[in-house]
Amino acid sequence: MQTSDTFIGEVEPGRTLTLPADGTGITVIDPWLKPFEEPLRHRFSLYKNWRDRIEKDGKGYENFTRGYEYFGFQVDPTSKVITYREWAPGVVAASLIGDFNAWNPESNKMQKDEFGVWSCQVPPRQDGSPGIPHGSKVKISMLTPQNERIDRLPAWIRYVTQDLSVSPAYDAIFWNPPEVYKPRNRPPPRPASLRVYEAHVGISTQEPRVGTYKEFTKNALPRIARLGYNVIQLMAIMEHAYYASFGYQINSFFAASSRYGTPDELKELIDVAHGYGITVLLDVVHSHASKNVLDGLNMFDGTDHCYFHEGAKGRHDLWDSRLFNYGSYEPLRFLMSNLRFWMDVYGFDGFRFDGVTSMMYKHHGMGVGFSGGYHEYFNEGVDEEGVMYLMLANDMLHKLYPDVITIAEDVSGMPALCRPVREGGVGFDYRLSMAIPDMWIKILKEQTDEQWNMGHICHTLTNRRHLEKSIAYVESHDQALVGDKSIAFWLMDKEMYTNMSDLTENTPIIDRGIALHKLIRLVTHGLGGEGYLNFEGNEFGHPEWLDFPRAGNNSSFHYARRQWNVVDDHLLRYKYLNEWDRAMQTAEEHYGWLHAPQAYISLKHEGDKILAFERAGLLWIFNFHPQNSFSDYRIGTNMPGEYRIVLNSDNKMFMGHERIDENSSYFSVPGSYHGRDHSIQVYIPTRTALVLVPKERLTWAQNALSQ
Repeated sequence: MQTSDTFIGEVEPGRTLTLPADGTGITVIDPWLKPFEEPLRHRFSLYKNWRDRIEKDGKGYENFTRGYEYFGFQVDPTSKVITYREWAPGVVAASLIGDFNAWNPESNKMQKDEFGVWSCQVPPRQDGSPGIPHGSKVKISMLTPQNERIDRLPAWIRYVTQDLSVSPAYDAIFWNPPEVYKPRNRPPPRPASLRVYEAHVGISTQEPRVGTYKEFTKNALPRIARLGYNVIQLMAIMEHAYYASFGYQINSFFAASSRYGTPDELKELIDVAHGYGITVLLDVVHSHASKNVLDGLNMFDGTDHCYFHEGAKGRHDLWDSRLFNYGSYEPLRFLMSNLRFWMDVYGFDGFRFDGVTSMMYKHHGMGVGFSGGYHEYFNEGVDEEGVMYLMLANDMLHKLYPDVITIAEDVSGMPALCRPVREGGVGFDYRLSMAIPDMWIKILKEQTDEQWNMGHICHTLTNRRHLEKSIAYVESHDQALVGDKSIAFWLMDKEMYTNMSDLTENTPIIDRGIALHKLIRLVTHGLGGEGYLNFEGNEFGHPEWLDFPRAGNNSSFHYARRQWNVVDDHLLRYKYLNEWDRAMQTAEEHYGWLHAPQAYISLKHEGDKILAFERAGLLWIFNFHPQNSFSDYRIGTNMPGEYRIVLNSDNKMFMGHERIDENSSYFSVPGSYHGRDHSIQVYIPTRTALVLVPKERLTWAQNALSQ
């Protein structure tokens, strides 16, 4: 029976348990957490206290998270009166200044309430238009107790422009256009399988400059849709002063970066993506903020501790940035309202939270190697206020938006990170499997092909917490950045500049690189998680790394772009990798292996370099051997019957050698083999992967791509 002390939790489809309601429910699901009931109970009580305070003082999530409708600039649609509010408890006077009042701090003085919120109203003009024209430059001017006048960009401003030829280079713009973009498409249903395309609008042009929202909508979205991705994760949208920060040094949290275009153009991008059936996630940065003063939140009211912790606790030494005070009422309202703002105003469908490890630990993950021992997650190194904020944020988002998706970037392996808050979890839907790309880079850097260990590869790909979803990937933006190489570059290096044309010899290096690029991606896709992620351009083996214009490269855009021309050139071999990526995504759409239970691995043969596993009713076979092909290789299976080919990396569409007849049928025979009740025999050439399916379940095969 459910009581106030317990609840019935569905821990997986069709399986329910009675769980305690004090934050220790996760210990019923994972008994290894039993010794840590007290810290789990304590952090849950911290979350619950804040949740109760939000209910009492903030009138619940619904009201508390609408700060963007109260703070900043609010225009009454009837009277056209503009109300401006700002939280700045550390100053003794404040004024709204801008083009509209000749920057005179005496013209629009603000009044302070008991909570440190300053406000003023700007009446309409005689012609009835708003007193601040659309597009005007604005600032808040304040006096500190030391009688120092400080001017700041409004904290809740929605549009900020840059002109690097002048100082200060950043202007807050009063954004109040006469008409705003109205979405035409409904957001798609939450996908059962996440196939994520990680993208950066600015680099999404092949020209050496900053790309735009309009260009991304016109040029990139059709590519992404054709490939079969159903989720886009947009980076560097929140306004950041330094382009080379990759969008991870935020200055204005409510402003969509103007370097790519206008707010309406971003809204159109998201709306068109929805029309393609694509979910759009924002790469949100609440783990830290730019330390800039004149154009950021740092020292906003002249104090060290307005939005941030004061002193050393409020500074991230490695990132050279400021750290939020998650245990303070107004910073909480600011951040939680920020999440809701991007959902409500722009139409995003969820978030990838950056830097979650830094938020959850006082040491921010710096100089700490997580071994996986549970004691590492429940000790004095944990930042309970950071964990509490993430619990509140996830709880709020999932209550207000049932279809929302939240993804955590965490390297620590925090248990219950992706379990519901009421169980004692942190509430995310997915975590990024950050060990997988590290494994592939390490293998390619340090091992010969003969040294690849099938058991180690399988262990890394499947080493994830039961009942917590993860997103697998071979490489994200982290691996593309200058100082490292992409997987394609590790495999083929300088020959990518000379031997990627169909008119040139297929050298051993190119042949190996193309083959392994396909196998590495497919085994990660099939075995590695409940979601899959690709960074834009890597689907076709982008030929160069990523490096933003900065002093160290003479402000060059040469590497801050994506060379779509190489994949569009039908004489170049990049097209084969692109089509293989499309085949993987399309097959997953039909067979849904990402949202199927984890695979059963029946074979890891170190000598033959053969892997075989079953997942989603499919039989997956990989031959990683650098020389040996195998005829009539026996593979165990629990699925009897006739098999047909779904995917074959040796197909000529993918620059294979066509050694396999794709019209072949494979018939199982009874008898125990590799722990399975049946087996089949296949021809599996060197560096080839096959995915087979019982004939009666054949709904799609790769030859459909060419029809």
